[in-house]
Amino acid sequence: MRVMLVEDQVLLREGLAGLFRDAQHEVVGSFGDAKGLTGLVAEREPDIVLLDIRLPPTYTDEGTRAAAELKAARPATGVLLLSQHIETAHTVDLVARGGFGYLLKDRVLDVADFLSAVDRVAKGGSALDPHVVGQLLGRRGLAELTEREYDVLRLMAQGLTNAGVARRLFLSERTVEAHVRRLLAKLDIADSDDAHRRVLAVLTYLRAGSAEPASWEGTFP
Repeated sequence: MRVMLVEDQVLLREGLAGLFRDAQHEVVGSFGDAKGLTGLVAEREPDIVLLDIRLPPTYTDEGTRAAAELKAARPATGVLLLSQHIETAHTVDLVARGGFGYLLKDRVLDVADFLSAVDRVAKGGSALDPHVVGQLLGRRGLAELTEREYDVLRLMAQGLTNAGVARRLFLSERTVEAHVRRLLAKLDIADSDDAHRRVLAVLTYLRAGSAEPASWEGTFP
């Protein structure tokens, strides 16, 4: 896997580079800001770009804006936002493009899960931090869902397959499939065998129905 890093904290950037090299991945670029990022990606052709959200010069939303520009220009390139903060203002639009992830930086500490998430995004899948999912989904527009259906939906949005959801919730895969059918019906979204496509459909529904999702504090894995 070819990886590009955009992170202003030098120690973290170098640590990530070492982590990927130790896992036999190639780091094709390591930068402290997102200036000219789309051109650099076109030149070096990484499979995935990891971006901090708050980058120079203003340390506000440079990473998110660079990610949106990059996905518009090169939709097949994976983009993974890393942040210490949850900022969802423009994230739903990015999720709907696919090949996108948003993880809080402390997730890097679980190296195996982190590398798995990066690989999934590089291959066109999704990887959303549970706390980010909670902010994205909220409770607005989801009043008809049971708590169990909401749990299933939240895990789907993290990129888990039905089998993965079943393992996390200690349910049979058949039970999860039934929950998925019911929650998609309640949200008026066509069923699909593609878990990632279902996630995009759900988030697209939420974007259309609520420009500013309400936050909801739940118990996350």
